[in-house]
Amino acid sequence: MKKAIIGIIAVLALIVITQSLVITNEDEYSVIKEFGKIENIRTDAGISFKVPFTQSIQKVPANILLYDLSTSDVITKDKKTMITDSYVTWQISDPIKFAQTLNASVTNAESRIDVAVYNAMKTIIGSLTQNELITGRDGELSSKVFENIGNTMDQYGIVLLTIETKHLDLPDSNKEAVYERMISERENIATTYTAEGNSEANQIKNTTNNEINVMLSNADLEADKLIAEGESEYMKILEEAYSNKERSDFYSFVRSLDAAKESLKGDNKTLILSKDSPLAQIFYENN
Repeated sequence: MKKAIIGIIAVLALIVITQSLVITNEDEYSVIKEFGKIENIRTDAGISFKVPFTQSIQKVPANILLYDLSTSDVITKDKKTMITDSYVTWQISDPIKFAQTLNASVTNAESRIDVAVYNAMKTIIGSLTQNELITGRDGELSSKVFENIGNTMDQYGIVLLTIETKHLDLPDSNKEAVYERMISERENIATTYTAEGNSEANQIKNTTNNEINVMLSNADLEADKLIAEGESEYMKILEEAYSNKERSDFYSFVRSLDAAKESLKGDNKTLILSKDSPLAQIFYENN
């Protein structure tokens, strides 16, 4: 009988101890409630105690959490529909506020985050045109959403770490028309660049042609100058040659030989000279 009583007492003691222990891990907070009212929050990892049976434990994550928002439609400034798909990383910054305002529920927190991010996204996208959204995907949208939300999540003991857009696109029904318009705009830009390039090329070509013409004109002037100098020198040499009787006779003889040589080309090797020909005079003089 004593053994049975001791066994029952041991079991009851074990139950009481189990109900009294609070084990808090590194990545969580322990919220102690009594009849639904928050009595205490254990933020440090380790073992602590609570009142058994009357007090309960609710675990709250202390690590960084990821919430994937549902895909939603938003309207741009120019009344065009865009599809957004985003996710948020967040963390509980104040477990007391979190427990008091959201009943320490992650589901309740995600619901508040969903509303805040969607409203901010709708406001920011509603202030931009569709073309600005398509061409400006460089993190500016995320910064503006953060700025729009501000510190509104502080009241829930929540801090938003990142807001990233996984997907920002057109509805399938609008994609083709928008892509065709974008292609047309790019073709117009390309045509403008081509026209500007051709104009620049023609300008360079005209400038180069003008420079070439100037250079050719200068070259022709220099050539004429050299030819005139050469002819002047030639005439000076002739003048010197004819001014001396011996040189003049020798020069006439050489020129006569050159003329005879030129006339004897071809099959006809006969040279007919008149008596008064300079070449004939040479032969007469030799006789």
